[in-house]
Amino acid sequence: MNVFELMIEYIKEGRVKIDRSKFEGKLATVHDPCNYCRKSEKTFGHGYYDDIRWITDQICTDWVDTYPTKENNYCCGAGGGAWAMPYTAERLYYGRKKAQQIKDTGAEICVAPCHNCRDQIMKGLTPEYDLGIETFYLWELLSEAIVIEPWSEEEQEKSLAEGAAQWEAFGIEDDEDDWQPPE
Repeated sequence: MNVFELMIEYIKEGRVKIDRSKFEGKLATVHDPCNYCRKSEKTFGHGYYDDIRWITDQICTDWVDTYPTKENNYCCGAGGGAWAMPYTAERLYYGRKKAQQIKDTGAEICVAPCHNCRDQIMKGLTPEYDLGIETFYLWELLSEAIVIEPWSEEEQEKSLAEGAAQWEAFGIEDDEDDWQPPE
């Protein structure tokens, strides 16, 4: 299971509750990372294009796709180690199409699930091409919108019992029997 599948599972099961008003009034767009999308599709038979969009749609009330999109989306220019290498001028030049693509959407938020893509868009393309956007990892976007509710006593007891069962299954003695969940 990867992080996209885990987020989808948690959202669908209600384990994660989302405050959709968090980004209300801000137009978002999605960047399709080469590794998670095109390369995963070629290597594993599944690119995570729709997974990324489904999660974004659960969080953002307003979002728009780039054009072209999905398997035809532009690379940000940071892949293949370019972000970590001393080729800043080349990396920014290669990313110019991505910068224009983002700008053309009118978005104020760019969701970039990959660490290289996020850094390139946030730290490279945004200042270089004056994009005026916020860039978020997909998990970061979700964490910003999570509603945190206190657990009931029943949920706390269930959690403690599950934890104790795990310790026992691993053969580890828990010497902190007096531990209580924070209030």
